[in-house]
Amino acid sequence: MPFSISHSALKVFGIVLSVLLHTSESRTLILAPDQGTTITISRRVSGSNCTVCTIEGPKQQCFTAVTLTGTRKTTVEFKCSHPEQLFTVDIHVDIACTEKSCSRDIVQRESLPFLEFNRTFTWDLKTDHSQSFEVAFSEVGMKQILPSEKCPDQHTYTFTVYQATGPATIGTFCRNGSITTILALSKARLLLEVPGGRKLDPAVYNVSVGPEIKTFAVVEVALPHGSSASEFFSPNYPNSFPDDDLMSWDFEVPPKHFATVRFLNYTKPECMKKDAVVEYHRPGKFAIVKELEDPQPSGRQGDFSLFLRNCEMERGTNASGLSLHFQVSVARGSRPEFCTVDLQKEKGLVLHIEKDAKSKCELKQDSVIQEKITVSSGKVTLSFQDCLSKDLNLTISKTIECLQWEKCPVGQVPLAVPALETCLPKPLRKITWHLQAPDGGTVELLPSSGSLRQSLPSQRCNSSVSLTVAEDSGVTVGSFCPLGPIKKVQIHGSVSITVTPTGSMDLSKASKPFFNISFSKEIRERYIFTVSPEKDTPTILGTPGWPAGMKSSSTVSWLVLVPPEYQAELLFTDISQPKCRNGHTSMKVQTLGSKEEMFSRREDEKAEVKLTVPESFYLNMSNCQPEYGEFYVLSQITLQKNTSLLLGIILGTVGALLLLMLIILIVVCVVIRKKKRQMAHAVSIYNPNGNTYLPGHPRFPKTRADNESHIYASIDDTMVYGHLLQESSYPIPMNSYHGRPQVDIYRSFTGPVEAPPPPLPHDRVMKPHTEIENPEVDVYRPFVDPSESVLPVPHHTVSHEDSLGNEAMVDNELYTSNGKTSLPHTLNNSEQRAEQKHAA
Repeated sequence: MPFSISHSALKVFGIVLSVLLHTSESRTLILAPDQGTTITISRRVSGSNCTVCTIEGPKQQCFTAVTLTGTRKTTVEFKCSHPEQLFTVDIHVDIACTEKSCSRDIVQRESLPFLEFNRTFTWDLKTDHSQSFEVAFSEVGMKQILPSEKCPDQHTYTFTVYQATGPATIGTFCRNGSITTILALSKARLLLEVPGGRKLDPAVYNVSVGPEIKTFAVVEVALPHGSSASEFFSPNYPNSFPDDDLMSWDFEVPPKHFATVRFLNYTKPECMKKDAVVEYHRPGKFAIVKELEDPQPSGRQGDFSLFLRNCEMERGTNASGLSLHFQVSVARGSRPEFCTVDLQKEKGLVLHIEKDAKSKCELKQDSVIQEKITVSSGKVTLSFQDCLSKDLNLTISKTIECLQWEKCPVGQVPLAVPALETCLPKPLRKITWHLQAPDGGTVELLPSSGSLRQSLPSQRCNSSVSLTVAEDSGVTVGSFCPLGPIKKVQIHGSVSITVTPTGSMDLSKASKPFFNISFSKEIRERYIFTVSPEKDTPTILGTPGWPAGMKSSSTVSWLVLVPPEYQAELLFTDISQPKCRNGHTSMKVQTLGSKEEMFSRREDEKAEVKLTVPESFYLNMSNCQPEYGEFYVLSQITLQKNTSLLLGIILGTVGALLLLMLIILIVVCVVIRKKKRQMAHAVSIYNPNGNTYLPGHPRFPKTRADNESHIYASIDDTMVYGHLLQESSYPIPMNSYHGRPQVDIYRSFTGPVEAPPPPLPHDRVMKPHTEIENPEVDVYRPFVDPSESVLPVPHHTVSHEDSLGNEAMVDNELYTSNGKTSLPHTLNNSEQRAEQKHAA
């Protein structure tokens, strides 16, 4: 800063000033210039008696111009009410350069006390040797204009070089141009003019020791990429270029560009010696010399230097000098790539193309150069020239409206990448969908991947895309990635969904939708998340907007689905509570189907950190209107096996097994008992009382009167007459064989019997006894265990004649009762043994 000012003094004199203006119409300032700075206040308007005075103690001196040097404070008083209309202020700074460095840079700083004055800032640069110095304008660049013109931003620069032959004005310049550096020999001056009331824009221009040069000045120019044209003027234009002198312009041409030089205006001097010519130098090539009237080079690639050389001119009064006004234009050497975009069929689709600030790419929309292109509808033609994929940023946005329920899309709408023209630049870096719901409507988001995961500090997403959900007002709901515990998201009101790649992925190659969305009626909460926790990994949930706090007076609900045989361990890992101005924050846990809350806390209550929930539940949170602070919660849900349920299942299983074993035991006992009954030795015997028990019957009947169990259907002859075989002639008696009992033969019952039955009726005549007196002998008949089988009893028909012929059948062991043949009574094993014992 070229000077400083005492702010306390300004405040004091500001108060005094208001009084003095009313009484004496004067203005007072206290100034203290910086080291190496000179302030000159001079009156430029003649005919006025206003003066500027310096006050040192009681001494006061008044002049039309005052120069302040040094660093001591000086009181300056203007003897008029509006000195800014009469005086100008020049702030002068000296910059000295040695063989290695220069003392300071050119620094532009505002001088607040002189803001209303016309100001001139002067920087004098000098060196004591033949080496050059350079002033770099690389940050903003300079553009040369005619000396009579003024810059649009009211910051006009003039650069002058001082030689032994006199000063030479290199030119008048404005900011924002292609001139990057000016080099000069010996001594030069940079002057900046700023009108009163215009605040000085801060800037710093580097001043350094330059390389050795062969001309008194060199102007370095970096021509911009793309099609452009820059104009230049010779020193002292429109006056004459210095006599017998040389100056150069160094041009840097962008790659794949062609440069053309054209003289717009020039004056040719009257030369005594030599000629006024223009020389073109290229690195590694011979110089080309042209007369002013010759055609100049056109369509040349590569950097080049233009030298303007003057002759020894005639020194007459009316002799013309050398002046030159020329233009250097560049054009791209490559051909543009054209692309026709038609969005007439894509309702609500907007396409954005923006190039990087440092890119040399040229964008055109309908042949008009643009820095940024936006296509919202219709059909347009775009062109891209010298554009690399890294230079362009392609994004699209699409609006899906549902302002009235009858006009809303029916069913689910997939959010997929629209079909784009292949000629558009790649990659596609961002897609945004704006979903506009009707008043009181809700947007439901179903991830096409089946689930989502919230991006939180403790669980970063490692997928190829990031999904950002925000409300229509811009409030972020959260960032998500595919595959996680969140199955569905419901948001009250309009929302926007933005998809961005996390790496170098081209979103235009995404073949599947990112979401399936639908519109539904109003929900009670602001946000609802349906969550199905993973069994092997803890599920972490953050309040909407994490890590920022929830929106004021907003609510959120998580529907947590706990699978059967599991319970959820809910852990609040991070809680931030605000100081509420209205209402309270709340945290509630309530199981599904229950009207009672398991857990409920406000911001002024101490919340439990850990909670075990046995089944699916709601986790509800709401924010108040905070006075200060934020409300946010980070929750962790871990699934665990339900031990109480497992114990019940184990006990129930054991009980069921015991009951099953008991049933099996009972069945086995019944079967064994029944088996024993079936395995009992059943023997058919005759029972004269009329009750008969047949083999295989499970039990004896209670009475014999109500059934015919004592009646035989047929009797085998061998069973009836087997005892008569004992009278046959055998070599060995039947009752003894080798001293052992006889087996496999029939032995008649010889025990006591009941009284003989009544006589047979006359219509039943038995066969004569003589027919069986000669039984079949010498035939082995095997013994069959009665418990396994009952010997068949063949039916024997008794003829009437046999019955009349032999009445002695009445005395036989077999007789009939009531005109029917009686069946023998069946004895079990114990009865048979008793009978055999009695018979013995």
